Amino acid sequence: MEALGIDIGGSGIKGAPVDTVAGRLTRDRVRTPTPDPSAPRQVAGVVGRIVEEFSWEGPIGVTFPGVVLDGVVRTAANMDDGWIGADAAGLLSEAAGRRVTVLNDADAAGIAEVAFGVGRGVEGVVLMLTFGTGIGSALFVDGRLVPNTEFGHLEVRGKEAERRASAQSRAAHAWSWGKWADRVEEYLEHVEALLSPALIVIGGGVSRKSDKFLPHLRLRTRVVPASLLNEAGIVGAACVAAGERGRDRGVGVGGELR
Repeated sequence: MEALGIDIGGSGIKGAPVDTVAGRLTRDRVRTPTPDPSAPRQVAGVVGRIVEEFSWEGPIGVTFPGVVLDGVVRTAANMDDGWIGADAAGLLSEAAGRRVTVLNDADAAGIAEVAFGVGRGVEGVVLMLTFGTGIGSALFVDGRLVPNTEFGHLEVRGKEAERRASAQSRAAHAWSWGKWADRVEEYLEHVEALLSPALIVIGGGVSRKSDKFLPHLRLRTRVVPASLLNEAGIVGAACVAAGERGRDRGVGVGGELR
């Protein structure tokens, strides 16, 4: 089955149709810069244009960088404050002209990696972390998602982790990969102590450049780049919208297998 996945980020909005059984894009993705300000109506307009770009009439899944409960946004640290309390599912469905499923962006990426990527078949705790404008997180226990964890907002040295170790912070301060890796390692040691994961998966745009920073990391836990790279959010969103999440793969949410 095919579904359209759209991944809303702090700097860009990207989307593509996805083969939800194979977990791969079926057409080249399109990417548009996130509007500034990133207010709900402006972002919804971009989502609508992506739907039109593909003349899409099937299921649509959209990610959002914040806590999403029953389609309603509860936090929006790296987006316009107008999103807080907004009915994202209703707004984006209106823009798309059909029903849209909305979920946390890192959760979507994690779902894809656990279903199709490096997290597949890993028992115990798997932690997916996406490094971009902020730091997103997706936590799985024996393949079941604990949604909306938002571990990027944990404090390290009195500041939110994503203010110290996000990819945006590295770029803004022109840190070398080695210096940035030191900050990432300190953050990972913190979550490692809290969660004792069997595997940490690094996603987001930096996953394409993992050779520049992963060799600098020294942790007890195995740390690997996402195999779906920066397309994981698109794939996960599409799979959830199509109802393919975890079918024959053991991926579920809150103990409920799909």
